[in-house]
This record gives sequence, C-alpha cells and structure tokens, in this order.
Amino acid sequence: MSDSPNPAAAPSAYPSPTPSTAPWWQTEDWKAVFAALPILIAVASGWVPVLWMMFVLFIVLSALFLGKEVIMGSIVVLGLAWGAQEIAAISSVKAWGLEYVVFSLGLGLLWSHTLPVPEWLRAAVRTEFFIKVGIVLLGASILLQEMLKAGVPGLIQGALVIPVVWYACFFIARKLKVDDEFAVMLSTAVSICGVSAAIAACGAIQGDRKKLSYVTSIVLLCAVPMMIIMPVVIQKMGLSEAVGGAWLGGTLDTSGSVAAATEQVGKEATKIGVIVKLSQNVLIGVAAFILSVWWSMRGSAAGGQKVSAKVIWERFPKFVIGFVLASIVFSYFVPAEAASAASKPLKAIREIWFAAAFVCIGLETRLGELFKLGGGRPALAFLGGQVFNIGWTLVLALWLFGK
Repeated sequence: MSDSPNPAAAPSAYPSPTPSTAPWWQTEDWKAVFAALPILIAVASGWVPVLWMMFVLFIVLSALFLGKEVIMGSIVVLGLAWGAQEIAAISSVKAWGLEYVVFSLGLGLLWSHTLPVPEWLRAAVRTEFFIKVGIVLLGASILLQEMLKAGVPGLIQGALVIPVVWYACFFIARKLKVDDEFAVMLSTAVSICGVSAAIAACGAIQGDRKKLSYVTSIVLLCAVPMMIIMPVVIQKMGLSEAVGGAWLGGTLDTSGSVAAATEQVGKEATKIGVIVKLSQNVLIGVAAFILSVWWSMRGSAAGGQKVSAKVIWERFPKFVIGFVLASIVFSYFVPAEAASAASKPLKAIREIWFAAAFVCIGLETRLGELFKLGGGRPALAFLGGQVFNIGWTLVLALWLFGK
C-alpha cells in the first residue's frame, strides 16, 4: 500500500518520501503509477502469472523504482507477506474470517518487537509505495458499467455514508481536542475504506507520517473484532442477507475483510457487500480532490493568500489519477471478456503488494509508543466515529436493501 516514519524512532529512521522539488516523474505517487502500468498491460493482454513470477515482479519493480538498496529487504518483506497469506489460507483460520492483512501486520509486529530491524531491512520498509501500487491495481477491478447496473443502491449508500460519517468523526475528534491533521486522516479512514483512504487523505493534506502509521494500525486493530462479531450480530438480529451484506460493506474498511465477513452470512450478502465496498472505493478520488481543495483554501486563508490551481495540484495525491484511469480503461477500453478474465490475476498480484505494505506497517510500528501518541484521544475519536458509522450504515442498509 513506505515512507512512514517509525512512531518509536527518530524521524530519519525510515526513508522519507521523495521531496516535492524533484521532477514529477521521480515522486513516489507517479513511481507507483508507473510500477503498476506494466502489470496492468500484461494482465489485460492475457498474462496469468504463477506465484514465483509475481514474487520476481515485486522485487524487480521495487528495485527499479526504489533503488537496488531495497532488494535484500524486499525479499524479507515478501517472505513475511507470503507467510501471512499461507496462514490466512488455512481452513480453520478462514473459518474465523481472518484475512491476510491481519497476519501481515502481526508478522511485521512480531519481527519489530523481537528482532532487530537493520538498515538494509529499513530501506525496504516502504509502506506507502506498496499500498499506492496496490490501489492503482485495484482501480482495474472496478468496472464502472457493472457497478451502475448492479450497484445503484450501493452508490447511494456510499454517497450518504461518507459525508455524514466523515463529519461525525471529525466533530468527535475536535471535541476530544485532536488536531485537525490527525482528525482528517481518521475521519477519511472510517468513512471510506480504511488504510487506502487514509493514505489518500495524508497525501492530499501532506500530513505527518507518524500520524498516518497510527491511523493504519488502529484501522486494522479495530477491523479484526468487527469481522468476527458483526456476522454473528446479523444472524442474531435476523437481518436478511442483502441488508447484512450492505451493512458489512459500508462499515468494514477493506474489500478483503468485507468478503471474509460476508461469506459467513451468505452468497447474497457477499455480492451486495462487495458492491457497496467498491462503490465507496470509487469515491476515493472525489474525496482526495475535495480534501486537496479544502486544505489548500484553509491554509491560504490562514496565510492571507489566495488559493491557486497549482497549490491544489501539488497537494492532490497523483496515484489516485492512476486508480481512476485504470478503472476507466478497464471499464470502457479493454474488451469485456479480457477485463473479466483479468480480475483473478489482478487480485492475486494486488494482494501481494498489500500484504507487503501491512508487513511494513508492522515493522515500523512500536505498539508501546503508538498508544501514547495523542494521549489515546485519536483512538477514541476513531472508535467514536466507527460506532456512529455502524449505526448510520445499518439505518441506510435497512432503507435501501430491506425489501
């Protein structure tokens, strides 16, 4: 999904993003788009990779766009990511609805708390780059014409969930005296799609990477009990599969967690849940643009300056452009059969990049220091926003899918 600094370390403990003064093609956002481009072209052309090909591709692209110093560390990160996927594939583990990102984070945390993280490994801890590549690849899986046919209620739900939940979480954060930068990332994460949305928000406001690391960790820590408990609650409440799927799709923060949780409810729940979640994912670009404009206007007003298109463009996270273009191209310019056939290999490749990103989050996180950040108030704000999200989304799910 890094360049986020370790909350427990000095700001220089991990690589910083490429300075904004660099040529545009050398910025991390565009590197992520360029790294995803050959994958998209190959898969659209019918390439179906086996596991070892995906691993080689990951290491080669990482070295090409991040530098040869990441090769050794990338092998370790990739090994942990593969181990997490293998654990998640165990039948007894799948029965609990626990997905690979949880184990990716867990293995990264286990390493960071029991083993040293040498410089050669730190060089490969590039969370944001890996997630950004994965998000661009995700765009190719969102076929707009199919969503418009089957997902109009989902789009309506997403349009009503995102602004209301965002404002509610931001309001709670303000009341808890959480700073606005933190509040924006927390609110965007809880209202759209967790880590991916938080990274887009962080890019839009050029936020603190320590705070981003905190948000990504709290999103995953909150997702685990929700994945286990919510399907049970749906069954106890006697909700229909459609309502249950819409509820899960609107509240759980990753497509994988939605799929895992809805499978415990039924096939109809899985179909509706995935559509609702993808409907929210589509709005990442819209949210990033709005945040870029709002934050630029806010900063300009404070400094007595006029906001300009240049400032908005500089703040806008460019990898979102790759996400949107991938969706448009695969929706309208790639033959329907090829786009449909590309779904499975793209998912497999995307999950490798996401798994590596969550390993990196674990490697760069020290839980003891993490929970001290902000005195626990940001975590309370996120939980408060999530509680509101659960209630509001249930109301909408009953209204839109309760027939």
